[in-house]
Amino acid sequence: MKIGDRVFDTERGCYLMGILNVTPDSFSDGGKWTDLGRAKEHVSEMIAEGASIIDIGGESTRPGHIQIRTAEEIARVVPAIRMVKENFDIPVSIDSYKGEVVEAALEAGADLVNDIWGFRYDRRVAELAAKYHVPCCLMHNRREPVYGNFMEDVKSDLRESVEIALAAGVLPDQIVLDPGVGFGKNYEHNLTVIHRLSELKALGYPLLMAASRKSVIGLTLDLPSEQRLEGTLAITVISVLQGASFIRVHDVKENYRAVKMTQAILAEEKAVE
Repeated sequence: MKIGDRVFDTERGCYLMGILNVTPDSFSDGGKWTDLGRAKEHVSEMIAEGASIIDIGGESTRPGHIQIRTAEEIARVVPAIRMVKENFDIPVSIDSYKGEVVEAALEAGADLVNDIWGFRYDRRVAELAAKYHVPCCLMHNRREPVYGNFMEDVKSDLRESVEIALAAGVLPDQIVLDPGVGFGKNYEHNLTVIHRLSELKALGYPLLMAASRKSVIGLTLDLPSEQRLEGTLAITVISVLQGASFIRVHDVKENYRAVKMTQAILAEEKAVE
């Protein structure tokens, strides 16, 4: 898969997507990177620690969040995208589900669309991904955590997102799927979709895991967001074991080391076989 100017081996590799939230109210790091100077330093640090993609978001999507005006979101993300593209040689992802924001981000140089609604909130986002010939990450989401057969319903929803993408002209080799930990799911659903992540490989697309510091960790370990590193690392290792191609994280250095160690063990296991 090509993202920006880089080719990613999604069959054998696992890559880190470093999070840059240019928001004042994100659940874990709200307000830390709204200043472009500090954001630039953080991006430099994440790249040095092993990030292969920088994911930029301008609206908090934590539980109970309030949707902000499109113009405000654009004003947050566009300068950040331009800053990264002007100063670093790394692909940039735009974390948004709104057509106007995505279009402005792509005009500013974004290389990938990361849509938490999997093109089901604003189908124009799919058309924009196709128009600009950029890959997309389609996340599973529901407004309420109500399911008949949970895993089958997740697969069905993701298939619908893929169908929207393909109908808009997105190429099959430009699609990544995200199980949507923390979105439209209760505590048990989140644990289940992590535990059974490999089942989604049957859909035929690379997988991204985005569980960094999320509430499923906090509820399990009874810890605030800033103390959820070990829980995040556990999910990262399990995701690599189940074939995830991308891991979206706040703490790049530690997760990069966990990924590399897990890959080394898996490679040795295959060599012995």
